[in-house]
Amino acid sequence: MEIRQMQYVIKVAEERSFSRAAEKLHISQPSLSQQILKIEQQLGVKLFDRTANPLELTYAGERFVATAARILDLTEQLRREMEDVADFKKGRLVIGSLPITGAHVLPAALPIFQQRFPGIEVVLVEGTTSELEELTAKGKTDFTLLTLPLQDPALQYEPILTERILLAVPPQHPLARRTRDPQGVGVRLPELRDEPFILLKRGQGFRQIVLELCGKAGFEPRIAFESSNIETVQSLVAAGMGIAFVPEMVARSGWASGKPVYLSPTDPVPTRTLVVAYREGNYLSRAAIAFIGLLKEVFAARQQG
Repeated sequence: MEIRQMQYVIKVAEERSFSRAAEKLHISQPSLSQQILKIEQQLGVKLFDRTANPLELTYAGERFVATAARILDLTEQLRREMEDVADFKKGRLVIGSLPITGAHVLPAALPIFQQRFPGIEVVLVEGTTSELEELTAKGKTDFTLLTLPLQDPALQYEPILTERILLAVPPQHPLARRTRDPQGVGVRLPELRDEPFILLKRGQGFRQIVLELCGKAGFEPRIAFESSNIETVQSLVAAGMGIAFVPEMVARSGWASGKPVYLSPTDPVPTRTLVVAYREGNYLSRAAIAFIGLLKEVFAARQQG
């Protein structure tokens, strides 16, 4: 049995549809159906219950998928080890990241990495926090840029940087006047109890950080709007639609328009920690170790500077 055939069965099981699986695999549906039928004939069992809608695995199919997934995982681990043996002459590094995190973190490290290791292809996988945790736990990425806390117990991590969390308010907001206060620009979180908040949508890790900050301050935020994009959140704040917490790295600077006013929450100053996460026990290739080391190097230099 070929690795490709195992991949076909797993993809159909994931999509629970021959048509969607064929689309993801970039082959025709009739060809995929014929391949699955051929495997079933070779094994002498039915892998899928085709009378169910959506498609369901039979008992034999469940056992096949579980074992095939382990075989594919071991095959991928072997591929990474062999790439290391090739001493960086060629290889592939799959990095998971939230879109906004990748936009601010990867440009600082990726050009240096590609200059040092031109034979390593870097593939970027983007998604929500929950999607990325699931992909990482399945070994679909070498490592993923996430923020603490992690929800999946199968993940382990290494810290990259810790940064402040800022409060973004509209320029006309009464709190914005504190930026002109020579005594400081801090704001205590309980003061925000009655403010309309703009939050990231469910599935984003930073949303949970914000909810926990408000909870510790003794209130539940009154949500005015939600967005899946932190840049949209900041634009809505600048337009006067509410206030929002934002990571320091994404705070806008030097904009003639569309810029909120940023304040520093106090008592205590809230922070978030960016980490590289990977599946516990997963083989980290030399390329992955080199990239993680480079990230630490770049951000250590930034904090010292």
